[in-house]
Amino acid sequence: MDGAAGPGAGAAPEALRALSRRLQAQEEEMELVKAALAEALRLLRMRPPDRDGDSSAAPPGLPPPCSPALVSRGTQTEPQEDSTPGPGPPGLSNGPPGPRAGGEVPGGAPSEGGRGSSRAGSPGPPGVLRPGPPPARVDTPRRNSSSSSPSERPRQKLSRKAASSANLLLRLGSTESRGGKDPLSSPGGPGSRRSNYNLEGISVKMFLRGRPITMYIPSGIRSLEELPSGLPLETLSLDWVYGYRGRDSRSNLFVLRSGEVVYFIACVVVLYRPGGGPGGPGGGGQRHYRGHTDCVRCLAVHPDGIRVASGQTAGVDKDGKPLQPVVHIWDSETLLKLQEIGLGAFERGVGALAFSIADQGAFLCVVDDSNEHMLSVWDCGRGTKLAEIKSTNDSVLAVGFNPRDSSCIVTSGKSHVHFWNWNGGTGAPGNGALARKQGVFGKYKKPKFIPCFVFLPDGDILTGDSEGNILTWGRSLPDSRTPGRGGAKETYGIVAQAHAHEGSIFALCLRRDGTVLSGGGRDRRLVQWGPGLVALQEAEIPEHFGAVRAIAEGPGSELLVGTTKNALLRGDLAQGFSAVIQGHTDELWGLCTHPTQNCFLTCGHDRQLCLWDGEGHALAWSLDLKETGLCADFHPSGAVVAVGLNTGRWLVLDTGTREIVSDVTDGNEQLSVVRYSPDGLYLAIGSHDNTIYIYSVSSDGAKSSRFGRCVGHSSFITHLDWSKDGNFIMSNSGDYEILYWDVAGGCKLLRNRYESRDREWATYTCVLGFHVYGVWPDGSDGTDINSLCRSHNERVVAVADDFCKVHLFQYPCARAKAPSRVFAGHGSHVTSVRFTHDDAYLVSLGGKDASIFQWRVLGAGTATPSRTPSLSPASSLDV
Repeated sequence: MDGAAGPGAGAAPEALRALSRRLQAQEEEMELVKAALAEALRLLRMRPPDRDGDSSAAPPGLPPPCSPALVSRGTQTEPQEDSTPGPGPPGLSNGPPGPRAGGEVPGGAPSEGGRGSSRAGSPGPPGVLRPGPPPARVDTPRRNSSSSSPSERPRQKLSRKAASSANLLLRLGSTESRGGKDPLSSPGGPGSRRSNYNLEGISVKMFLRGRPITMYIPSGIRSLEELPSGLPLETLSLDWVYGYRGRDSRSNLFVLRSGEVVYFIACVVVLYRPGGGPGGPGGGGQRHYRGHTDCVRCLAVHPDGIRVASGQTAGVDKDGKPLQPVVHIWDSETLLKLQEIGLGAFERGVGALAFSIADQGAFLCVVDDSNEHMLSVWDCGRGTKLAEIKSTNDSVLAVGFNPRDSSCIVTSGKSHVHFWNWNGGTGAPGNGALARKQGVFGKYKKPKFIPCFVFLPDGDILTGDSEGNILTWGRSLPDSRTPGRGGAKETYGIVAQAHAHEGSIFALCLRRDGTVLSGGGRDRRLVQWGPGLVALQEAEIPEHFGAVRAIAEGPGSELLVGTTKNALLRGDLAQGFSAVIQGHTDELWGLCTHPTQNCFLTCGHDRQLCLWDGEGHALAWSLDLKETGLCADFHPSGAVVAVGLNTGRWLVLDTGTREIVSDVTDGNEQLSVVRYSPDGLYLAIGSHDNTIYIYSVSSDGAKSSRFGRCVGHSSFITHLDWSKDGNFIMSNSGDYEILYWDVAGGCKLLRNRYESRDREWATYTCVLGFHVYGVWPDGSDGTDINSLCRSHNERVVAVADDFCKVHLFQYPCARAKAPSRVFAGHGSHVTSVRFTHDDAYLVSLGGKDASIFQWRVLGAGTATPSRTPSLSPASSLDV
C-alpha cells in the first residue's frame, strides 16, 4: 500500500478525514440534543402540579402544545395525520410555537444564546419533530456546539449547554429537509456545512445559479422592512477620464473651433481643453459626450468646427439583446444630440466616417464593419440615406470627401485605394448612385495596407502605406472611350513616391501653411514635408509613448499627437512633446486608493503599475512589472503598496522611491486580492489556489514574515475584508462561499458564522454578505458583479457590474431588488470600484476598454453619522 501511487491515492485519506469531521459534528449535535431533552425532563419533574388540572401546559421557556399537527420541513410546512402523542415532554409536541422566548434560560440564569450554528442542518435525533412555523424573532438562539472544544464540554453546566430546548429544536433539521447541498461548503472539506433554514428574523437566503446562500441578520436589525429601500441621496458626476483609444482605432483626434481637443475612449467622447504649457500640471478641463451605448470607434468634425459625428460599434445589453451600431451628430457646445443616423442600417459597427466640405457639411459618408464594408451617403439635416453600395471584402481604414468636389469620395484600407463617383443626393437610394474606380499601382509595389490619405490644395492626394512610402496620386482627364458605370469620369494615378518612414505610416495631416505632417509607426518619427515632399523638420516620439496614431493641429505651431500606447501628447517639432493624457493599453483589474491623499494606483494586463494624481488628473509615475498585475492595496501609512501578480508573486514597493522592498511568491496560481489590516500589522493575500496567506508586517510596511494560512475554501478567493479590530477576515470565493477567519487566534476558520453577524468591518468589498445582498439582480449567474465598495462614511455602496455600468446603492443594501442610481460610460465589464479616502471621488476601471473614470460624489451630507452594521434601522434611516 505504501508504494501505491494511483491518481486517487491522495484523495482517499482526505475523504476519510472529511468523513471523520462530519461524524464528529453530528456527534456534537446529538450530545447537545440529549442535553436539551434531559433539561426539559428535569424541568418537568420540578414543575408544581397545575391547579386547573391542565397537564399539557408547557414548562417555562418551551412552546405550548397545539392541536394542529404541522411539521416544518425546511421552508415548507406539510400537514401530518393526527396521532396520539407518545410519552415524552408535552413541550415537544407538534404545533405552532408559542410566544417568543424571553431571552433567559429556565431558572432565571442568563442565556448564552445569540449565536447560531453554521451546521444547523446537521442530523437531529430520529423521531424528534421540530415545531411548525418558527417565531418571527428568536432572542435566545442556541449555542453552537462547535464553539467549544471536546475537552471543555464536560466542564460546562447543563443549563448553559442546553440553553433553550425549544430554540434548539427550531434549528435542528430533519433528514428530509436537507435534500440540497449548501454551495457554501466544500464536499467534506474543512468548514463543510449543510443548508440552514431561512428562519425569519435570524437569516436571509439568496440564490445564485440555483444555490442557496444563507446570511445572518445582525442583532440590531428588528425587521427587514425597516431597512432603507430607496435611492441613495448621493449621486455621481463624471469628473475625469484617463486614457485615449489609440491602440486599435483611427480618426480619433481633432481640434474644435473652440480650441478643445476631441477624442474618445470606451463609450465617452472627451472634449479636453489643455491647461498651462505643454504637459504642465493642472491638466486643463474635460467635458464629456455620453450619448453612446457602446464603444465609440471613429469621429468626424463638421466644417463649422462645432458639430461632431461619432460612430459606435455593435454590442449587447444585459439581457443579451443586440445593440445596433449608429452614428450620432451632436453639438459640441451644448453636448446635445442633433441627429441619429443609420440605426438598423449598419452591421457590427461604424468603421469610418467623414463630412463633406464643399457644401458646408451637408452630407455624411459612412463605412460600416460588415463583411462587404457597406459605403453609404447620408443627408445630415434629415438623417436619410441617399446612396449605398458594397465597398470591398477587405478592411476599410479611412474615408473622405474631396474638399473641392463632394461628388468624389476616397476610401483606403487593406491593399486598395478606391475613388468613388457619387451622382448627388437627389435620386432614390440605390447602388447606381455610386461608382467605383480602383487605384492602380502599376510599376510601384502594392502595399499591404494604406491606413491614411490627405487631400492637397491642388487636388492631388497623398497616401501613407505600410511600406513607409508616401504616394502622390494625380488626377487625369476622363476617358470617353471607357465610360464605365455612371459615365466618363476623372481617374487618379500615381505620379510620385517618397520613402518617408521605416515601417508603416499611420497618420497624415495637412497643416494650415500647406505643409504635410506624417507619423511613423516603427520609427515613431513625426516629419514635416514641404512641396515636392521635401523633408523640412522632424521629431521623434519617446519609445514609452508608442508609435504615432493620429495628428491634429492646435493653435500656432502647437501639435496634438495620439499614440498607439493610448497617450495624448502636446508640443511642437522644435521643442518636443510631453504627455497631457495617458492611460493603460490592456485590460485593467487592480485598483486601490491612497489612505490619506487623493491619488490611486492601477495595474493590469499591460504589466504597468501606475500611480495617478486625482487632483492634477495626471500620471504621477509608472513602473513596468514584467508580469500581469491583478490586485493592489496601500499600507495604512501610505508609505508602501502591495501588488499581486498572475504568477503567485506579490511585491511591496516604496511609493516614494518606487523601489521593490519585498518580493515573495505564494503558490503558482494567480493572486486575486491583497489587503492590509486596518492597523497595518497583517497582510492578507487571496490566491486562486483556494488559500489566504497571512503575513505579519513591520510598522513601516517594508518587512513581512509568514504568519499563517487560512485554508478551507473550496474554490479560488475572490474578495476579502478585515474587521475593524484587525483580528478577523471575511472572505468570498468563486463558488459563492462566505467564510470568517480568526486571524489573531491562529488563522482558524470560524465554523459558527452566526457569531460573526454583528462584527464590524473596516472595509466592505466582499460581494456576498447580508449588508450588500440587495445589490444582486434577479436571475444573476454569480458573475454579474465584479467589484463592490462601501464608502468610508458607510452611507453608500458602489458596484461594478458585468454590463458596463457603475451603480450606487444605499448602505446597508439588505433588501431584495434594491433600487440604484446607474451610471454608464464604460465600454466593457467594469472590473473594480473604489472610493477615495475622503469619499469625494469614486474611481472605476473598465476591463477591455482600458479606461479609468474618476467620478465626483455629489449630495453627500457631512453631518450624517456613520452607519455601522450593528446600528438599528431607525438610526440608519436618520439621513
